[in-house]
Amino acid sequence: MKNKNWLPAYLALGTVWGCSFLFIKMGLEFLTPFGVAFGRCALGAITLLIYAKARKISLPRERHIWLKLWFVALTLNIIPGILFAYAEVRVTSVLAGIINATTPLATLIVILIAFRDERPKRFQLIGLLTGGLGVLTVLGVWRGLGHNNIVGIIALLAAVTCYGISFPFTKKFVIPLGLKPEAAATMQICLAAITLLPLYLYDGIAKDQYRPAPLLAMLALGAIGTGFAYIWNFSIIASAGSSIASTVTYVTPVVAVFVGWLFKGENITWNQPLGAIVVVFGAAISQGRFQKLKA
Repeated sequence: MKNKNWLPAYLALGTVWGCSFLFIKMGLEFLTPFGVAFGRCALGAITLLIYAKARKISLPRERHIWLKLWFVALTLNIIPGILFAYAEVRVTSVLAGIINATTPLATLIVILIAFRDERPKRFQLIGLLTGGLGVLTVLGVWRGLGHNNIVGIIALLAAVTCYGISFPFTKKFVIPLGLKPEAAATMQICLAAITLLPLYLYDGIAKDQYRPAPLLAMLALGAIGTGFAYIWNFSIIASAGSSIASTVTYVTPVVAVFVGWLFKGENITWNQPLGAIVVVFGAAISQGRFQKLKA
C-alpha cells in the first residue's frame, strides 16, 4: 500500500490508547472507578456529538437500534470502563495495558464458544495457547500470584472478556443495520454516558482535590481517547482496511509499558515486557497473519 495518509492517525491512535491506562491511573487520584468510567464517556460523547453535528451525520432514532447499541456500550464501555479503573486501584497501568492486549484472544474464545459458525482452525488454537503462555509469563506464575493482586487481575480479565463479547456481537447484530460508523459510535458512547450517570451521582468523586495533571489526564482520556480515537479509527479503516486498523492493539501495550514507567515510575520486571511480546505474537497467530504471509 503506497498511500500512507492513514499512518499519522494510526500512530496517534496507538499512542492515545496506550496512554489511556496511565490516564485512568491519574484520574483515580480524585475520581472513583464509577467517576472515571462516566467522565471518559461523557467527554467522549460531547466530542462525538460536536463532530456529528459538524459533519451533519444523523443519529439513529429507532428503539431496537438503541437497544443493540446499548448492549455494545455495556460490553465495550460501561462494564470494562468500571473494571479497568477498579483494577488500576490495585495494579499498575503497565499490567493493565499488557492484559488489554489479550483482547483479540478473548474475542476468538467468545466466537468459538458462542458465535461459532465453523470448527476452530489449527492456527487459532496455536495462537490461543501462545497467548495464554504470554499471560502466564506476564504474571510470573513461577513465583505464584503473591506479587500480583488477584482481585485486580480478575477484574482485568473480566473487562477483556467483555471486549471479546462486544466485537462479535457488533459484527453479527449491529453491522448489518448499515449505520454510518460515526453515527453508531456517537450513539453508543451517549448511551454509555447516560447509563453511567446515576453511578457517578451515587459515588463518582473520591476526593475534592482537583490538581491540573489528573484533570488534563481525564480530559485526554475522554475527549481524545474515547472521542477522537473513534474518528481516527474510522479513517484508518476507510483508508487502510480493518486488517491494518486491528493491528493497533499491538502498539498499545508497548506504549502502556513505556509511559507507565516514564511518568509514574511503575516497576517493570523482566517477565512483563517479555510476556507482552508473547501475547502479541499469539494474537497475531490467532488472527491468521502469518498464514497471510505464506499465501
